[in-house]
Amino acid sequence: MSELPKTFDPAEIEQRWYAHWESTGQFRPDRPGAEPWTIVNPPPNVTGSLHIGHALDNTLQDILARHARLQGKDALWVVGTDHAGIATQMVVERQLNERQDKRTNYTREQFVEKVWTWKEESGGEITQQLRRLGCSMDWANERFTMDEGFSKAVLKVFVDLHKEGLIYRDKRLVNWDPGLGTAISDLEVETREIKGSFWHLRYPLADGSGFIEVATTRPETMLADMAVAVNAADERYTHLVGKHVKLPITGRLIPIITDDHADPELGSGAVKITPGHDFNDFEVGKRAGIAAGAMLNMLDAKAQVVQVADPTGLIPDAFLGLTTAEARKAVVAQLKADGFLIPHIDKDGTEHDAEPRTIQTPYGDRSGVVIEPWLTDQWYVDAATLAKPAIEAVRSGAIQIVPKTWEKTYFNWMENIQPWCVSRQLWWGHRIPAWFAEDGSSYVAMTEAEAQAQAGEGVALTQDPDVLDTWFSSALWPFATMGWPDEGTTPPVRFERSREACAGGDRCLDFARHER
Repeated sequence: MSELPKTFDPAEIEQRWYAHWESTGQFRPDRPGAEPWTIVNPPPNVTGSLHIGHALDNTLQDILARHARLQGKDALWVVGTDHAGIATQMVVERQLNERQDKRTNYTREQFVEKVWTWKEESGGEITQQLRRLGCSMDWANERFTMDEGFSKAVLKVFVDLHKEGLIYRDKRLVNWDPGLGTAISDLEVETREIKGSFWHLRYPLADGSGFIEVATTRPETMLADMAVAVNAADERYTHLVGKHVKLPITGRLIPIITDDHADPELGSGAVKITPGHDFNDFEVGKRAGIAAGAMLNMLDAKAQVVQVADPTGLIPDAFLGLTTAEARKAVVAQLKADGFLIPHIDKDGTEHDAEPRTIQTPYGDRSGVVIEPWLTDQWYVDAATLAKPAIEAVRSGAIQIVPKTWEKTYFNWMENIQPWCVSRQLWWGHRIPAWFAEDGSSYVAMTEAEAQAQAGEGVALTQDPDVLDTWFSSALWPFATMGWPDEGTTPPVRFERSREACAGGDRCLDFARHER
Protein backbone atom coordinates (compact mmCIF):
# COMPACT_ATOMS: atom_id res chain seq x y z
CA MET A 1 0.00 0.00 0.00
CA SER A 2 1.46 3.34 -1.04
CA GLU A 3 2.09 5.93 1.60
CA LEU A 4 -0.31 8.88 1.68
CA PRO A 5 1.35 12.21 0.91
CA LYS A 6 1.86 14.45 3.93
CA THR A 7 0.37 17.49 2.16
CA PHE A 8 -2.79 17.76 0.10
CA ASP A 9 -2.04 18.78 -3.50
CA PRO A 10 -5.37 19.55 -5.21
CA ALA A 11 -3.72 20.57 -8.48
CA GLU A 12 -2.10 17.16 -8.98
CA ILE A 13 -5.26 15.28 -7.99
CA GLU A 14 -7.58 17.41 -10.15
CA GLN A 15 -5.39 17.16 -13.23
CA ARG A 16 -4.96 13.38 -12.86
CA TRP A 17 -8.64 12.66 -12.40
CA TYR A 18 -9.78 15.10 -15.08
CA ALA A 19 -7.44 13.45 -17.60
CA HIS A 20 -8.90 10.08 -16.62
CA TRP A 21 -12.50 11.28 -17.01
CA GLU A 22 -11.77 12.81 -20.40
CA SER A 23 -9.80 9.83 -21.75
CA THR A 24 -12.50 7.37 -20.71
CA GLY A 25 -15.28 9.39 -22.34
CA GLN A 26 -17.14 10.32 -19.17
CA PHE A 27 -18.35 13.57 -20.70
CA ARG A 28 -19.58 12.08 -23.97
CA PRO A 29 -23.33 11.95 -24.63
CA ASP A 30 -23.62 8.18 -25.22
CA ARG A 31 -26.97 7.03 -23.89
CA PRO A 32 -29.07 5.86 -26.87
CA GLY A 33 -32.76 6.24 -26.21
CA ALA A 34 -32.29 8.54 -23.23
CA GLU A 35 -33.88 11.97 -23.12
CA PRO A 36 -31.47 14.41 -24.82
CA TRP A 37 -30.26 17.44 -22.90
CA THR A 38 -28.04 20.02 -24.57
CA ILE A 39 -26.28 23.17 -23.45
CA VAL A 40 -24.01 25.21 -25.71
CA ASN A 41 -21.07 27.05 -24.22
CA PRO A 42 -20.74 30.55 -25.77
CA PRO A 43 -17.50 30.25 -27.76
CA PRO A 44 -14.67 32.24 -26.13
CA ASN A 45 -12.11 33.96 -28.35
CA VAL A 46 -9.29 31.66 -29.40
CA THR A 47 -6.88 34.45 -28.37
CA GLY A 48 -8.32 34.80 -24.90
CA SER A 49 -7.96 33.56 -21.36
CA LEU A 50 -10.56 33.01 -18.67
CA HIS A 51 -11.59 35.73 -16.25
CA ILE A 52 -13.78 35.53 -13.14
CA GLY A 53 -16.95 35.97 -15.19
CA HIS A 54 -16.07 32.94 -17.31
CA ALA A 55 -15.37 30.97 -14.13
CA LEU A 56 -18.80 31.77 -12.68
CA ASP A 57 -20.70 31.19 -15.92
CA ASN A 58 -18.98 27.88 -16.69
CA THR A 59 -19.39 26.65 -13.12
CA LEU A 60 -23.16 27.15 -13.37
CA GLN A 61 -23.28 25.40 -16.74
CA ASP A 62 -21.23 22.52 -15.34
CA ILE A 63 -23.63 22.10 -12.42
CA LEU A 64 -26.56 21.87 -14.83
CA ALA A 65 -24.79 19.42 -17.14
CA ARG A 66 -23.74 17.10 -14.31
CA HIS A 67 -27.22 17.26 -12.78
CA ALA A 68 -28.73 16.23 -16.12
CA ARG A 69 -26.41 13.21 -16.29
CA LEU A 70 -27.40 12.19 -12.78
CA GLN A 71 -31.01 12.27 -13.95
CA GLY A 72 -30.13 9.76 -16.65
CA LYS A 73 -30.33 12.19 -19.55
CA ASP A 74 -28.09 12.06 -22.60
CA ALA A 75 -26.31 15.28 -21.67
CA LEU A 76 -24.19 17.17 -24.18
CA TRP A 77 -22.20 20.26 -23.28
CA VAL A 78 -20.88 21.72 -26.53
CA VAL A 79 -17.44 23.33 -26.35
CA GLY A 80 -15.30 25.24 -28.81
CA THR A 81 -13.70 28.57 -29.63
CA ASP A 82 -14.39 31.58 -31.83
CA HIS A 83 -11.83 32.54 -34.49
CA ALA A 84 -11.98 36.19 -33.29
CA GLY A 85 -11.19 37.86 -36.60
CA ILE A 86 -9.67 41.18 -35.55
CA ALA A 87 -8.07 39.96 -32.31
CA THR A 88 -6.39 36.94 -33.91
CA GLN A 89 -5.12 38.83 -36.94
CA MET A 90 -3.68 41.45 -34.58
CA VAL A 91 -1.83 38.80 -32.56
CA VAL A 92 -0.18 37.31 -35.64
CA GLU A 93 0.62 40.71 -37.16
CA ARG A 94 2.18 41.78 -33.87
CA GLN A 95 4.43 38.71 -33.96
CA LEU A 96 5.47 39.58 -37.51
CA ASN A 97 6.22 43.17 -36.49
CA GLU A 98 8.51 41.91 -33.73
CA ARG A 99 10.58 40.27 -36.49
CA GLN A 100 10.53 43.46 -38.61
CA ASP A 101 8.06 41.70 -40.90
CA LYS A 102 4.52 42.56 -41.96
CA ARG A 103 1.38 40.96 -43.35
CA THR A 104 1.61 42.62 -46.74
CA ASN A 105 4.92 40.84 -47.40
CA TYR A 106 2.82 37.70 -47.94
CA THR A 107 -0.04 36.66 -50.12
CA ARG A 108 -3.41 36.38 -48.43
CA GLU A 109 -3.16 32.58 -48.49
CA GLN A 110 0.33 32.60 -46.95
CA PHE A 111 -0.75 34.90 -44.14
CA VAL A 112 -3.87 32.85 -43.37
CA GLU A 113 -1.66 29.76 -43.17
CA LYS A 114 0.46 31.55 -40.57
CA VAL A 115 -2.67 32.29 -38.55
CA TRP A 116 -3.67 28.62 -38.66
CA THR A 117 -0.19 27.69 -37.47
CA TRP A 118 -0.48 30.13 -34.56
CA LYS A 119 -3.91 28.72 -33.72
CA GLU A 120 -2.60 25.16 -33.54
CA GLU A 121 0.47 26.10 -31.49
CA SER A 122 -0.76 28.87 -29.20
CA GLY A 123 -4.52 29.17 -29.48
CA GLY A 124 -5.50 26.61 -26.86
CA GLU A 125 -4.89 28.45 -23.60
CA ILE A 126 -8.54 29.00 -22.81
CA THR A 127 -9.50 25.37 -23.47
CA GLN A 128 -6.79 24.19 -21.09
CA GLN A 129 -8.14 26.60 -18.49
CA LEU A 130 -11.63 25.15 -18.94
CA ARG A 131 -10.18 21.72 -18.23
CA ARG A 132 -8.43 23.02 -15.11
CA LEU A 133 -11.75 24.48 -14.02
CA GLY A 134 -13.20 20.96 -14.20
CA CYS A 135 -15.78 21.65 -16.91
CA SER A 136 -17.38 18.39 -18.08
CA MET A 137 -17.48 19.35 -21.76
CA ASP A 138 -17.58 17.04 -24.77
CA TRP A 139 -13.98 17.52 -25.85
CA ALA A 140 -14.22 14.73 -28.40
CA ASN A 141 -16.37 17.07 -30.49
CA GLU A 142 -14.61 20.37 -29.81
CA ARG A 143 -15.60 22.88 -32.49
CA PHE A 144 -14.04 25.99 -34.03
CA THR A 145 -15.90 28.68 -35.95
CA MET A 146 -13.50 28.30 -38.89
CA ASP A 147 -13.63 24.51 -39.19
CA GLU A 148 -14.94 23.08 -42.45
CA GLY A 149 -18.41 22.06 -41.31
CA PHE A 150 -19.05 25.31 -39.48
CA SER A 151 -17.85 27.38 -42.42
CA LYS A 152 -20.35 25.62 -44.68
CA ALA A 153 -23.18 26.72 -42.36
CA VAL A 154 -21.92 30.33 -42.40
CA LEU A 155 -21.85 30.46 -46.20
CA LYS A 156 -25.31 28.90 -46.48
CA VAL A 157 -26.87 31.44 -44.13
CA PHE A 158 -25.27 34.34 -46.01
CA VAL A 159 -26.44 33.02 -49.38
CA ASP A 160 -29.95 32.23 -48.12
CA LEU A 161 -30.42 35.62 -46.45
CA HIS A 162 -29.16 37.34 -49.61
CA LYS A 163 -31.72 35.46 -51.70
CA GLU A 164 -34.43 36.65 -49.32
CA GLY A 165 -33.25 40.25 -49.61
CA LEU A 166 -32.17 40.31 -45.96
CA ILE A 167 -28.48 40.77 -46.81
CA TYR A 168 -27.53 43.51 -49.23
CA ARG A 169 -24.65 45.77 -50.21
CA ASP A 170 -24.97 49.48 -49.49
CA LYS A 171 -22.94 52.66 -49.21
CA ARG A 172 -23.26 54.03 -45.69
CA LEU A 173 -21.17 55.53 -42.91
CA VAL A 174 -19.33 53.04 -40.72
CA ASN A 175 -17.07 53.23 -37.69
CA TRP A 176 -13.75 53.10 -39.52
CA ASP A 177 -10.59 52.16 -37.63
CA PRO A 178 -7.65 53.71 -39.54
CA GLY A 179 -5.19 51.73 -37.43
CA LEU A 180 -6.68 48.35 -38.30
CA GLY A 181 -7.94 49.41 -41.72
CA THR A 182 -11.41 47.98 -41.22
CA ALA A 183 -14.95 48.80 -40.24
CA ILE A 184 -15.79 47.92 -36.64
CA SER A 185 -19.00 47.67 -34.65
CA ASP A 186 -20.37 50.14 -32.11
CA LEU A 187 -19.42 47.67 -29.37
CA GLU A 188 -15.77 47.89 -30.43
CA VAL A 189 -15.74 51.67 -30.01
CA GLU A 190 -14.91 53.23 -26.66
CA THR A 191 -15.73 56.87 -26.01
CA ARG A 192 -13.17 58.98 -24.18
CA GLU A 193 -13.48 62.53 -22.86
CA ILE A 194 -10.80 64.61 -24.55
CA LYS A 195 -9.92 68.26 -24.05
CA GLY A 196 -10.80 69.81 -27.37
CA SER A 197 -12.02 73.00 -28.95
CA PHE A 198 -15.14 74.56 -30.47
CA TRP A 199 -14.39 76.75 -33.48
CA HIS A 200 -16.81 79.38 -34.80
CA LEU A 201 -16.63 80.03 -38.54
CA ARG A 202 -18.06 82.58 -40.98
CA TYR A 203 -19.44 81.14 -44.20
CA PRO A 204 -19.99 83.96 -46.73
CA LEU A 205 -23.27 84.08 -48.64
CA ALA A 206 -22.72 83.50 -52.33
CA ASP A 207 -24.58 86.72 -53.26
CA GLY A 208 -22.17 88.78 -51.17
CA SER A 209 -24.86 89.98 -48.77
CA GLY A 210 -23.18 88.78 -45.59
CA PHE A 211 -22.23 85.70 -43.59
CA ILE A 212 -23.81 82.85 -41.70
CA GLU A 213 -22.05 81.59 -38.59
CA VAL A 214 -21.49 77.91 -37.87
CA ALA A 215 -19.60 76.18 -35.08
CA THR A 216 -17.76 72.85 -35.11
CA THR A 217 -15.40 70.64 -33.14
CA ARG A 218 -13.97 69.25 -36.40
CA PRO A 219 -13.07 72.19 -38.66
CA GLU A 220 -11.04 69.97 -41.02
CA THR A 221 -14.23 68.31 -42.28
CA MET A 222 -15.45 71.61 -43.75
CA LEU A 223 -13.40 70.64 -46.81
CA ALA A 224 -16.22 68.18 -47.59
CA ASP A 225 -19.21 70.25 -46.39
CA MET A 226 -22.31 69.92 -48.58
CA ALA A 227 -24.85 72.16 -46.83
CA VAL A 228 -25.61 74.44 -43.90
CA ALA A 229 -28.74 73.51 -41.93
CA VAL A 230 -31.03 75.76 -39.92
CA ASN A 231 -34.26 74.97 -38.11
CA ALA A 232 -37.41 75.78 -40.08
CA ALA A 233 -38.85 77.46 -36.97
CA ASP A 234 -35.82 79.71 -36.53
CA GLU A 235 -37.03 83.09 -37.84
CA ARG A 236 -33.50 84.48 -37.89
CA TYR A 237 -32.71 82.42 -40.98
CA THR A 238 -36.04 82.22 -42.80
CA HIS A 239 -34.87 84.70 -45.45
CA LEU A 240 -31.70 82.69 -46.08
CA VAL A 241 -33.24 79.27 -46.71
CA GLY A 242 -32.62 78.23 -50.30
CA LYS A 243 -29.67 80.56 -50.74
CA HIS A 244 -26.08 79.34 -51.05
CA VAL A 245 -22.86 80.02 -49.22
CA LYS A 246 -19.43 79.95 -50.81
CA LEU A 247 -17.39 77.52 -48.78
CA PRO A 248 -14.06 78.98 -47.60
CA ILE A 249 -10.85 77.39 -48.91
CA THR A 250 -12.55 75.27 -51.63
CA GLY A 251 -15.00 77.86 -53.01
CA ARG A 252 -17.72 75.19 -53.37
CA LEU A 253 -21.29 76.55 -53.41
CA ILE A 254 -23.47 74.74 -50.85
CA PRO A 255 -27.17 75.34 -50.03
CA ILE A 256 -28.77 76.53 -46.82
CA ILE A 257 -31.42 73.95 -45.94
CA THR A 258 -33.87 73.33 -43.09
CA ASP A 259 -33.69 70.34 -40.77
CA ASP A 260 -34.75 69.64 -37.20
CA HIS A 261 -31.17 68.56 -36.45
CA ALA A 262 -30.35 72.28 -36.21
CA ASP A 263 -31.17 73.43 -32.67
CA PRO A 264 -31.98 77.17 -32.45
CA GLU A 265 -30.83 77.14 -28.82
CA LEU A 266 -27.41 75.66 -29.57
CA GLY A 267 -24.66 77.97 -30.73
CA SER A 268 -25.72 80.16 -33.64
CA GLY A 269 -28.52 77.75 -34.55
CA ALA A 270 -26.84 76.98 -37.88
CA VAL A 271 -24.78 73.82 -38.40
CA LYS A 272 -22.41 72.74 -41.15
CA ILE A 273 -23.42 69.45 -42.79
CA THR A 274 -20.75 66.95 -43.83
CA PRO A 275 -22.76 63.80 -44.67
CA GLY A 276 -19.67 61.79 -45.62
CA HIS A 277 -18.02 62.18 -42.20
CA ASP A 278 -20.66 62.47 -39.50
CA PHE A 279 -23.49 60.06 -38.61
CA ASN A 280 -26.02 62.81 -37.85
CA ASP A 281 -25.05 64.72 -40.97
CA PHE A 282 -25.45 61.55 -43.03
CA GLU A 283 -29.11 61.37 -42.01
CA VAL A 284 -29.57 65.11 -42.64
CA GLY A 285 -28.05 64.65 -46.08
CA LYS A 286 -30.40 61.79 -46.91
CA ARG A 287 -33.41 63.85 -45.78
CA ALA A 288 -32.18 66.66 -48.04
CA GLY A 289 -32.17 64.29 -50.99
CA ILE A 290 -28.42 63.73 -51.27
CA ALA A 291 -27.78 60.15 -52.40
CA ALA A 292 -25.07 58.28 -50.51
CA GLY A 293 -23.09 57.86 -53.72
CA ALA A 294 -23.02 61.65 -54.17
CA MET A 295 -21.78 62.41 -50.65
CA LEU A 296 -18.25 63.75 -50.59
CA ASN A 297 -15.47 61.69 -49.00
CA MET A 298 -12.30 63.58 -48.06
CA LEU A 299 -10.38 60.78 -46.28
CA ASP A 300 -8.69 57.55 -47.33
CA ALA A 301 -8.47 54.30 -45.35
CA LYS A 302 -5.61 55.70 -43.27
CA ALA A 303 -7.60 58.86 -42.42
CA GLN A 304 -5.46 61.05 -44.64
CA VAL A 305 -6.94 63.84 -46.77
CA VAL A 306 -7.70 62.93 -50.38
CA GLN A 307 -9.33 64.85 -53.20
CA VAL A 308 -13.14 65.03 -53.27
CA ALA A 309 -15.17 64.07 -56.32
CA ASP A 310 -16.52 67.57 -56.98
CA PRO A 311 -14.62 69.57 -59.59
CA THR A 312 -16.51 72.74 -58.59
CA GLY A 313 -14.84 72.83 -55.19
CA LEU A 314 -11.60 70.87 -55.09
CA ILE A 315 -9.40 70.71 -52.01
CA PRO A 316 -6.13 72.65 -52.52
CA ASP A 317 -3.06 70.46 -53.03
CA ALA A 318 -1.46 71.77 -49.81
CA PHE A 319 -4.01 69.85 -47.74
CA LEU A 320 -3.80 66.52 -49.58
CA GLY A 321 -2.04 63.71 -47.73
CA LEU A 322 -2.38 65.36 -44.30
CA THR A 323 -3.63 63.40 -41.32
CA THR A 324 -6.85 64.65 -39.71
CA ALA A 325 -4.83 66.25 -36.91
CA GLU A 326 -2.52 67.99 -39.39
CA ALA A 327 -5.45 69.02 -41.57
CA ARG A 328 -7.21 70.55 -38.57
CA LYS A 329 -4.28 72.84 -37.83
CA ALA A 330 -3.87 73.75 -41.50
CA VAL A 331 -7.57 74.49 -42.03
CA VAL A 332 -7.81 76.63 -38.89
CA ALA A 333 -4.70 78.57 -39.91
CA GLN A 334 -6.09 79.18 -43.41
CA LEU A 335 -9.51 80.23 -42.12
CA LYS A 336 -7.86 82.63 -39.68
CA ALA A 337 -5.64 84.10 -42.37
CA ASP A 338 -8.63 84.58 -44.69
CA GLY A 339 -10.76 86.20 -41.99
CA PHE A 340 -13.32 83.39 -41.69
CA LEU A 341 -12.43 82.37 -38.11
CA ILE A 342 -14.46 84.08 -35.37
CA PRO A 343 -12.24 84.42 -32.27
CA HIS A 344 -13.42 83.34 -28.82
CA ILE A 345 -13.16 85.95 -26.07
CA ASP A 346 -12.77 84.48 -22.57
CA LYS A 347 -13.91 86.07 -19.29
CA ASP A 348 -10.81 88.23 -18.85
CA GLY A 349 -11.07 89.56 -22.40
CA THR A 350 -8.29 87.40 -23.86
CA GLU A 351 -8.82 86.37 -27.48
CA HIS A 352 -8.41 82.74 -28.55
CA ASP A 353 -8.91 80.90 -31.84
CA ALA A 354 -11.46 78.56 -30.25
CA GLU A 355 -13.60 77.92 -27.21
CA PRO A 356 -12.23 75.11 -24.98
CA ARG A 357 -14.57 72.12 -24.75
CA THR A 358 -14.53 68.58 -23.42
CA ILE A 359 -15.23 66.42 -26.45
CA GLN A 360 -16.65 62.88 -26.45
CA THR A 361 -14.24 61.20 -28.86
CA PRO A 362 -14.54 57.63 -30.24
CA TYR A 363 -11.50 55.35 -30.09
CA GLY A 364 -10.96 51.81 -31.32
CA ASP A 365 -10.90 49.52 -28.29
CA ARG A 366 -8.08 47.43 -29.83
CA SER A 367 -6.10 49.87 -31.99
CA GLY A 368 -6.38 52.84 -29.64
CA VAL A 369 -6.71 55.29 -32.57
CA VAL A 370 -9.49 57.80 -33.20
CA ILE A 371 -12.39 56.25 -35.10
CA GLU A 372 -13.58 58.06 -38.22
CA PRO A 373 -17.13 57.95 -39.58
CA TRP A 374 -16.27 56.87 -43.13
CA LEU A 375 -18.43 56.47 -46.22
CA THR A 376 -17.83 53.10 -47.84
CA ASP A 377 -19.52 50.12 -49.48
CA GLN A 378 -20.25 47.31 -47.05
CA TRP A 379 -22.54 44.30 -46.65
CA TYR A 380 -25.51 44.74 -44.33
CA VAL A 381 -28.10 42.55 -42.66
CA ASP A 382 -31.67 43.89 -42.53
CA ALA A 383 -31.76 43.71 -38.75
CA ALA A 384 -35.07 45.57 -38.47
CA THR A 385 -36.92 42.88 -40.41
CA LEU A 386 -35.22 40.07 -38.52
CA ALA A 387 -36.09 41.76 -35.22
CA LYS A 388 -39.85 41.66 -35.84
CA PRO A 389 -40.40 38.00 -34.81
CA ALA A 390 -38.27 38.57 -31.69
CA ILE A 391 -40.36 41.60 -30.76
CA GLU A 392 -43.61 39.70 -31.31
CA ALA A 393 -42.36 36.73 -29.27
CA VAL A 394 -41.97 38.95 -26.19
CA ARG A 395 -45.19 40.88 -26.79
CA SER A 396 -47.18 37.63 -27.10
CA GLY A 397 -45.60 36.12 -23.99
CA ALA A 398 -43.96 33.25 -25.90
CA ILE A 399 -40.66 34.49 -24.43
CA GLN A 400 -40.54 36.20 -21.07
CA ILE A 401 -37.91 38.70 -19.98
CA VAL A 402 -36.98 38.42 -16.32
CA PRO A 403 -37.30 40.81 -14.61
CA LYS A 404 -40.18 42.25 -16.63
CA THR A 405 -38.96 45.80 -16.03
CA TRP A 406 -36.30 45.19 -18.70
CA GLU A 407 -38.93 44.79 -21.41
CA LYS A 408 -38.91 48.53 -22.04
CA THR A 409 -35.17 48.47 -22.70
CA TYR A 410 -35.56 45.42 -24.94
CA PHE A 411 -38.28 47.01 -27.06
CA ASN A 412 -36.41 50.30 -27.30
CA TRP A 413 -33.34 48.49 -28.62
CA MET A 414 -35.16 46.16 -31.00
CA GLU A 415 -37.56 48.75 -32.41
CA ASN A 416 -34.72 51.21 -33.14
CA ILE A 417 -32.21 48.67 -34.42
CA GLN A 418 -30.04 49.77 -37.34
CA PRO A 419 -28.76 47.80 -40.36
CA TRP A 420 -25.98 45.49 -39.22
CA CYS A 421 -22.68 45.95 -41.05
CA VAL A 422 -21.27 42.41 -41.35
CA SER A 423 -18.25 42.96 -43.62
CA ARG A 424 -14.73 43.48 -42.32
CA GLN A 425 -11.59 44.43 -44.23
CA LEU A 426 -9.46 41.60 -42.86
CA TRP A 427 -7.71 38.51 -44.23
CA TRP A 428 -8.57 36.16 -41.35
CA GLY A 429 -12.19 35.08 -41.27
CA HIS A 430 -14.99 33.71 -43.44
CA ARG A 431 -14.50 35.18 -46.91
CA ILE A 432 -17.71 36.77 -48.15
CA PRO A 433 -19.22 34.47 -50.84
CA ALA A 434 -19.73 37.22 -53.41
CA TRP A 435 -18.02 37.68 -56.75
CA PHE A 436 -17.88 40.87 -58.83
CA ALA A 437 -17.76 41.35 -62.58
CA GLU A 438 -15.93 44.25 -64.22
CA ASP A 439 -19.22 46.10 -64.71
CA GLY A 440 -19.85 46.05 -60.94
CA SER A 441 -22.45 43.28 -61.01
CA SER A 442 -22.28 40.95 -58.02
CA TYR A 443 -23.07 37.25 -57.72
CA VAL A 444 -23.60 35.59 -54.36
CA ALA A 445 -23.20 31.81 -54.21
CA MET A 446 -21.79 28.97 -52.11
CA THR A 447 -18.91 28.42 -54.57
CA GLU A 448 -17.12 30.29 -57.33
CA ALA A 449 -18.43 27.73 -59.83
CA GLU A 450 -22.02 28.55 -58.85
CA ALA A 451 -21.28 32.28 -59.11
CA GLN A 452 -19.74 31.74 -62.55
CA ALA A 453 -22.85 29.85 -63.65
CA GLN A 454 -24.96 32.84 -62.59
CA ALA A 455 -22.72 35.30 -64.42
CA GLY A 456 -22.36 33.21 -67.59
CA GLU A 457 -19.37 31.96 -69.52
CA GLY A 458 -16.63 34.41 -70.33
CA VAL A 459 -17.48 36.84 -67.52
CA ALA A 460 -14.37 37.44 -65.43
CA LEU A 461 -15.16 37.33 -61.70
CA THR A 462 -13.21 38.51 -58.66
CA GLN A 463 -14.19 37.45 -55.15
CA ASP A 464 -14.97 40.12 -52.57
CA PRO A 465 -11.80 40.50 -50.47
CA ASP A 466 -13.73 41.21 -47.25
CA VAL A 467 -14.56 38.70 -44.52
CA LEU A 468 -17.61 38.43 -42.28
CA ASP A 469 -17.89 39.99 -38.86
CA THR A 470 -17.01 37.34 -36.28
CA TRP A 471 -20.40 37.71 -34.62
CA PHE A 472 -22.14 36.70 -37.86
CA SER A 473 -20.67 33.22 -37.51
CA SER A 474 -20.82 32.90 -33.73
CA ALA A 475 -24.56 33.67 -33.89
CA LEU A 476 -24.93 30.31 -35.67
CA TRP A 477 -23.06 28.43 -32.93
CA PRO A 478 -26.07 26.54 -31.44
CA PHE A 479 -26.99 25.13 -34.86
CA ALA A 480 -23.75 24.69 -36.78
CA THR A 481 -22.14 22.81 -33.88
CA MET A 482 -24.95 20.25 -34.14
CA GLY A 483 -24.18 19.41 -37.76
CA TRP A 484 -26.59 21.78 -39.47
CA PRO A 485 -27.06 22.13 -42.39
CA ASP A 486 -25.83 18.62 -43.25
CA GLU A 487 -28.53 16.93 -41.18
CA GLY A 488 -31.13 18.61 -43.36
CA THR A 489 -33.30 19.87 -40.51
CA THR A 490 -33.80 23.29 -38.96
CA PRO A 491 -33.21 23.31 -36.06
CA PRO A 492 -31.09 20.13 -35.81
CA VAL A 493 -32.70 16.86 -34.79
CA ARG A 494 -31.31 17.01 -31.28
CA PHE A 495 -33.05 20.33 -30.65
CA GLU A 496 -36.35 19.02 -32.02
CA ARG A 497 -36.17 16.06 -29.65
CA SER A 498 -35.43 18.45 -26.81
CA ARG A 499 -38.48 20.54 -27.71
CA GLU A 500 -40.69 17.42 -27.56
CA ALA A 501 -39.21 16.35 -24.24
CA CYS A 502 -39.95 19.77 -22.78
CA ALA A 503 -43.56 20.03 -23.91
CA GLY A 504 -45.80 21.17 -21.09
CA GLY A 505 -43.06 21.88 -18.59
CA ASP A 506 -40.52 24.47 -17.55
CA ARG A 507 -37.64 22.05 -17.08
CA CYS A 508 -36.17 22.56 -20.53
CA LEU A 509 -33.33 24.96 -19.86
CA ASP A 510 -31.34 23.59 -22.79
CA PHE A 511 -33.92 24.37 -25.46
CA ALA A 512 -34.79 27.70 -23.89
CA ARG A 513 -31.14 28.67 -24.29
CA HIS A 514 -31.13 27.67 -27.96
CA GLU A 515 -34.39 29.53 -28.60
CA ARG A 516 -32.74 32.70 -27.35
